[in-house]
Amino acid sequence: MQEFGGMEASAPGEGGSGASEALSENAKQRFAASQQQSKQQQREEKKARKRDDRVAQTIRQFLGDDQYAHLFQLISRLAARDCPSIFILALLSLIHKGAREAVEEYIAEQHMVVEPPDTHPQHLGKETLPKEIREILILWTARLALVLSLDTEKILSRLMVDEGNIDGTVLQLTTFVLVDFFANQERPVAYDKLQPLTVKILQDIIEPYIDVMEKYFAKLKEETEGSKEDGED
Repeated sequence: MQEFGGMEASAPGEGGSGASEALSENAKQRFAASQQQSKQQQREEKKARKRDDRVAQTIRQFLGDDQYAHLFQLISRLAARDCPSIFILALLSLIHKGAREAVEEYIAEQHMVVEPPDTHPQHLGKETLPKEIREILILWTARLALVLSLDTEKILSRLMVDEGNIDGTVLQLTTFVLVDFFANQERPVAYDKLQPLTVKILQDIIEPYIDVMEKYFAKLKEETEGSKEDGED
């Protein structure tokens, strides 16, 4: 047996064979796991593209309906702020069937279910609104809250101008959606009278994430100030 480098080399077919086969089997398992992970990733990406296509198609359908022409400019402004389309559809889901179906499909894909709160919010008019209308509004706000919870920072970073103020466009759009809803229910309410309700609804769904957004804007401020200092150097 030839010695090399102080170690006795194994001849073909001797002790090295078992180790080689073990390494080969491990390599096969790692490769199979990698393939499985790749296939899963491809499935997820395909599902995400399909969902994005459905969302985009629903928004095109909405924008193609002259009935909602008064909302187009506001939707465009939110889109210009890079607000996720699924949240825009969640807002519109109160008055548009296609938007509601797209949002419900998105929620189902996340293995979630819209559940109304145990106690009905007082600002949704328990004393003045019929039960059917009140329940529709409660489910709508629950839908908004759930969509927001699934991608909180991305959505709120587009809707809020700082940790204490929300962009005026989302306030306007939400109020106009409520105006249209009550008009469809043959219970018209003026825009000005609905603004306080809009503010309360948005406050309720955003309030649980104030701490998250305070940290987000603090970090953003640090990064901005850091960039300025680097530029001055």
